[in-house]
Amino acid sequence: MNLFYLTFEKIFSIVFAPKIQKIIEKVILLLAALGFVIHLGLIFLKAQGIIFFSPLYPELFNDPISAIYTPFSLILIYEIYLLLFYLPRSFTSCVSKQFEIISLIVIRKIFKDIPQMDLADNWMNSSHNLELIVDLLGFLILFLLIFLFNKSKQRLPKGAVENSRLLKFIASKKIVSVMLFGVLGVMLLSNLSQWIYGVFNQQNLLNLDSLFFNQFFTLLILADVVILLISFRYTEEYSKLIRNTGFIIATILIRLSFSAEGYLTMVLILTGVSFAYLILQIFNAMENPKVNSTA
Repeated sequence: MNLFYLTFEKIFSIVFAPKIQKIIEKVILLLAALGFVIHLGLIFLKAQGIIFFSPLYPELFNDPISAIYTPFSLILIYEIYLLLFYLPRSFTSCVSKQFEIISLIVIRKIFKDIPQMDLADNWMNSSHNLELIVDLLGFLILFLLIFLFNKSKQRLPKGAVENSRLLKFIASKKIVSVMLFGVLGVMLLSNLSQWIYGVFNQQNLLNLDSLFFNQFFTLLILADVVILLISFRYTEEYSKLIRNTGFIIATILIRLSFSAEGYLTMVLILTGVSFAYLILQIFNAMENPKVNSTA
């Protein structure tokens, strides 16, 4: 490989070194615990009338359960870091991590919505209650689909990475991963600064749950397309090209869920994950017909 590839190879090995991963993990866990305590403290101070909050994000400061929203947000950042680490490995591993991230986003939203439940006698007439029930049932189905997807992923053929063309393809994906790491870092800081500015200037965001992640999945789709185009240079296998294209479609459906409202959000997420699972099942049937016929 030339100097260009070797430079990014070195940057990747530094950014995603096991030692760096451990440090980032400890920092994220520490910040998550600290954020949880601070969030709880703000809720307590508001309940006692000691401090007063603006009407921005009232759902996050009315109940102690809402404090779970903060540590989950920080854990999601670490999961994105791990996704970039898995990106050069395989399309399937990367997609699996995407599904885990979207499941954490869903459960984070559920923790925010639970304290807002209407517990009156006619609670079934509440649109918020019905949406929460849909989210809970949808999360169970999503969890099952992720399990089935990962189980199906284990049946993929594994071999030693010795082919020079394959090594160059992996090196190309590491370049994409490093560049994505830099761009996402800038995006994260930009979104954080915009959110802080909005809070101080009484500007409410339309959808707090999609903050940063809307842009993240958009950028991830573009990165997947770039990797797909690069793969045309190294493989002409129809089944792999269709599988990778199907995974991109699944990511697009998940991205669209951030722009949707109500029940359509969960429908798009489940449709995307189900589509990816079926694509992987068909791919396994094509690549391992003997395994599938005896299973």
